[in-house]
Amino acid sequence: MGKFSKIGTSINGLFIIEPTVFGDSRGFFMETYSACEFSDLGIAETFVQDNHSRSARGVLRGLHFQREHPQGKLVRVAAGAVLDVAVDLRPGSATYGKWESVVLSAANKRMFYIPPRFAHGYLALEEGTEFLYKCTELYHPASDGGVLWNDPQLAVDWRLPEWGLCAEELVISEKDRRNIAFKDIDPYTFWL
Repeated sequence: MGKFSKIGTSINGLFIIEPTVFGDSRGFFMETYSACEFSDLGIAETFVQDNHSRSARGVLRGLHFQREHPQGKLVRVAAGAVLDVAVDLRPGSATYGKWESVVLSAANKRMFYIPPRFAHGYLALEEGTEFLYKCTELYHPASDGGVLWNDPQLAVDWRLPEWGLCAEELVISEKDRRNIAFKDIDPYTFWL
């Protein structure tokens, strides 16, 4: 039996990963990544950069991508909780423009594997949420970009009422407020 289980989503190649957690009265232990185990799950990516962010409740980051050197990501939460969202931007994909979301939390210990050529973002649901992610490519500021979090064509359901939030109280960076509209992406010429 492997240390991780893979749960499919409605989008091919996008997976929820559940680690095996060993717990007792002292606490718990779990592996968060193993190249061999992930390869056995069909995820044979090489991760080259790890990132860690901390967010207050109501912070929304995204929906980000890199046009050149697109990043695949393995994301998880070490403290707090997020609603994590991935949007398929792969040319020729049967689910192009479709999105999937999952709640990741310190309590459920789930991870989300997001292949390259997806837009990615998350909404922090608790104060002091700590978000960790492994990336398959280094960060390239010149090719950094994003799609508007509230793009009407994508119609991502951030489930704001469920979290007791409204759009006006979300904390969104100025950079993310200037992200492009989904209609402005031609999948066959967009990726460098």
